[in-house]
Amino acid sequence: MTRFRAHLWSLCALTALLGSACRSGNETSREDDEHVQALLPSETAEIKAFRLEEQEFKHELISNGIVVAAQKADLYFEEAHIVEDIFVKNGQRVEKGQKIAQLAQFKLENALKQASDNLEKAKLELQDVLISQGFMLADSLKVPQEIMKIAKIKSNYEHSMIQYELADYSLSHTVLYAPYDGVIANLSAKKYNKPPSNEPFCTVIANEAMDARFTVLESELPLIRQGDRVELSPFSLQNYHASAVIDEINPLVDENGMVTVKARIRGTSKDLYEGMNIRVRVERSAGKQLIVPKGALVLRNNRKVVFTAKDNQAHWNYVQTGLENSKGYVITEGLHAGDSVIYEGNLNLAHETPVKVAH
Repeated sequence: MTRFRAHLWSLCALTALLGSACRSGNETSREDDEHVQALLPSETAEIKAFRLEEQEFKHELISNGIVVAAQKADLYFEEAHIVEDIFVKNGQRVEKGQKIAQLAQFKLENALKQASDNLEKAKLELQDVLISQGFMLADSLKVPQEIMKIAKIKSNYEHSMIQYELADYSLSHTVLYAPYDGVIANLSAKKYNKPPSNEPFCTVIANEAMDARFTVLESELPLIRQGDRVELSPFSLQNYHASAVIDEINPLVDENGMVTVKARIRGTSKDLYEGMNIRVRVERSAGKQLIVPKGALVLRNNRKVVFTAKDNQAHWNYVQTGLENSKGYVITEGLHAGDSVIYEGNLNLAHETPVKVAH
């Protein structure tokens, strides 16, 4: 009997111990959930805060792209002759119609003279044939069409005219001219050498008007449209920013689920080069929203918290966020317009910590 009572007493003690542990665990869990039982610091925390008001939120879409010229022309020589002279060099600015290079013209000039002589002979032959038919070349409009056709064949006039036009065309295309104002690129040919037959002699880039070309995911298409503002920054230039406006969206999704977008860069772009890699940020207004800076939001046990200042104390607020961009979050729950949101000095705050707003 004594042994039974000892066992019973041990069982009761164990039950009481477990009960106390359960109560302690529940209380701890409840305190963790509430997150308000924090130790207050002995000194007043210095913070920075602002009055929360609705403001326009700009949704952002980030992508990488390249700079492309709005106009770019690859120039070729149509004749495989020796380069007689080159008047420009890479990086040089040229004006529309400016001479860039020319081929040796001696053979082509002689070919044109010979073709001109043959054409004159053909005209004389044509006139003789027409006279034999009772007509004059000066009265060619009065010559019946069939008789004129036969006369041109007999005199070889048509063939001579074709040869003359071809020689004149070949000579006129021994000189390259700038098709518009721009800058010279990819010029590798040398004087007294034949230009490469399968490559352009040089390229003229009209870099006064440049575009930003980038891609977006198919799922991101609803977030952009023509006329949206774009900000871009080259990876190679520190603290350089330019703005652009989307003016073309290619209506084709490639095999990787991407869509190509082009935006015209505003203003002069002399610091930008064809093919330069850039970071692109597309902005689109999402209307008036409650927005807090990213520094205002902290995590406590994987929950989003924003501190507000009231009566010289920091108050803990659980929040829900919606859209975000590089600067801030849209608050959908937990805050109201007029709240004094703490955005600096909030990392080590607890609920009801004494605070002082720094000026």
